[in-house]
Amino acid sequence: MSKKTTNAVLCAALLLGLGAGAGSAWAADKVKIGLLSTLSGPGAGLGVDIRDGFNLALKHAGGKFGGLPVELIVADDQQNPDVAKQTADRLLKRDKVDFMSGIVFSNIMLAVGPSVFAAQVPYVSANAGPSQYAGEQCNPYFFNVAWQNDNLHEAVGKTVMDKGFKKVVLLAPNYPAGKDAINGFKRFYKGAVADEIYTKLGQLDYSAELAQARAAKPDAMYIFLPGGMGINFIKQFVGAGLSKDITLFGPGFSADEDVIKAVGEPMLGMFNSSHWAHDMDNAANKKFVADFQKEYGRLPSLYASQGYDAAQSIAAAVRDVKGNVDDRAAVLKALKAAKFDSVRGPFKYNNNQYPVQDYYLRVIVKDSQGRVTNKTLGKIFSNHADAYAASCKMKS
Repeated sequence: MSKKTTNAVLCAALLLGLGAGAGSAWAADKVKIGLLSTLSGPGAGLGVDIRDGFNLALKHAGGKFGGLPVELIVADDQQNPDVAKQTADRLLKRDKVDFMSGIVFSNIMLAVGPSVFAAQVPYVSANAGPSQYAGEQCNPYFFNVAWQNDNLHEAVGKTVMDKGFKKVVLLAPNYPAGKDAINGFKRFYKGAVADEIYTKLGQLDYSAELAQARAAKPDAMYIFLPGGMGINFIKQFVGAGLSKDITLFGPGFSADEDVIKAVGEPMLGMFNSSHWAHDMDNAANKKFVADFQKEYGRLPSLYASQGYDAAQSIAAAVRDVKGNVDDRAAVLKALKAAKFDSVRGPFKYNNNQYPVQDYYLRVIVKDSQGRVTNKTLGKIFSNHADAYAASCKMKS
């Protein structure tokens, strides 16, 4: 073969190789996921449940998403925005994660979001759903498989109104999700608000707030107090004798299995709203609940279900892009398609990449096994969307 012929063959081979590379999707050798959550302090139980739900989904998938081994990097944000931002930067820049998830609290999400979006890393929220990211600050890299901050509170507001309560006291921590909670409740409750009380995030002593509520003489009280805050408040509420005259309502996570386990029988009769319940009758949920109890020795909470769904969502996207996680446009499209079996049943996103879903009324009872737990009573909203989607400029 002449030198000229050899060069031509080499050039043809090089061009063929370039063409093949340009026209095909190269799968990564693994998927790296940063799970940044609150794993210490008063809110630790929520982050632990998200982590455990996520890990169960990973176990169900045999440790692989879309056929690729998963490297899950778990980190504690310590419920501190500065710590969270520093840790997120490490996950993004040093560890070069392909996806992120796990944040519980909205103030943490708002601190971390800009870094995640600038790095163009898809974030699949297993809880935090700030109104900012649902509306004008919506972002193609932010997906929420849980709920927008206002939604559970809107459902309770409608319930309290429908049940004919005339005068309520509202209590929430003074941070973004607390304000979203109160606004959501008032969007559907049109009776008298006797008092609107904001507390410090992480507060555990409510003696002053209970005295304030007693003085207002409401017939109902609505609380938004995640984790240890809710546990302490409910114990003190019942201990102070207020449950005799005031009916207590809360969102699902303020009356969830982790809170019930810590408080016990004083929670009997408390109403709450949720988009998920352990007694929901679908195959994916039955498997999730049974295996979670087997794996961890407790009933799963709302947070655990959301951690599980976040993992399922990521797994489906990796599968649908055939492992080519570097093709961000394809990954975003696959995430938006939401082709996974949610423990809630059928799942779909609105244009702002927050769920459009049903919300249910639950009450805390003793079940046939003698357990104090939640029982689903019926549906409050069908295909309910958040109030901010119209302000989001992303196309559906």
